[in-house]
Amino acid sequence: MAGRTYKTEAIVLRSLRFSEADRILHLYSEARGRIGAIAKGVRKTKSRFGARLEPLSHVELLLHEGSGELQTITGVELLHSHRASREDPYRLNVGLIGAEAMLRLHGEPEANERAFQALARFLDLLDETQVLESRPALDALGLSFQLKLLWLAGYLPHLTSCVECGAGGLVAFSPRAGGAVCAAHAAGALRLSPEGIAGIERLLSTPLADAGAAQLSDRASRDALAVITSSYEEHGGFRLRTLSA
Repeated sequence: MAGRTYKTEAIVLRSLRFSEADRILHLYSEARGRIGAIAKGVRKTKSRFGARLEPLSHVELLLHEGSGELQTITGVELLHSHRASREDPYRLNVGLIGAEAMLRLHGEPEANERAFQALARFLDLLDETQVLESRPALDALGLSFQLKLLWLAGYLPHLTSCVECGAGGLVAFSPRAGGAVCAAHAAGALRLSPEGIAGIERLLSTPLADAGAAQLSDRASRDALAVITSSYEEHGGFRLRTLSA
């Protein structure tokens, strides 16, 4: 079969070298969700679109779908380079954490407009986010984005009452149960501070653009990260490599 060609917006999540001149790209597309594609000759000096396919780039692609797993990129139009994020080490690390979370949580070749729009919005905001002295893994925008991805994937942490009995007085988080628990059900659960629970609730209930205004303390940020990583391990069976960088 000759295959077919189609156009879609996409964001580059990961780029891998393949042969002397080619790259394999992991993309999240508006039309198909997560797809894999090959950019032939992209590493050559005279490549027509090599610089447009860097990680975090938001592009419009012309893709040829053949019989193999990888689609072939035949045209690229750059919509948003996100150069400000790629050229700053702090922002780049936050962006790569978000990109890997997207790849792992929404890895199916199925269109999800809300997930795509959340990713695009996250990267737009990242270009303007304040560069901090803390670990990129604790960045409020990055934490907020990952919590929203968990929600879109069906793994929203329940934090308003004990997920086991409905009581208040929350002291810990149970990844297995998918929410916060009271002291009576805290055995084996992940201990959380009151400020951590409140901070996670703020991140979940406010738009991405307001994540910075959440003003999380270091303890609250660490609690939020612990809830996110434990949810990845429990529901997806994975850890993000970018979080250990």
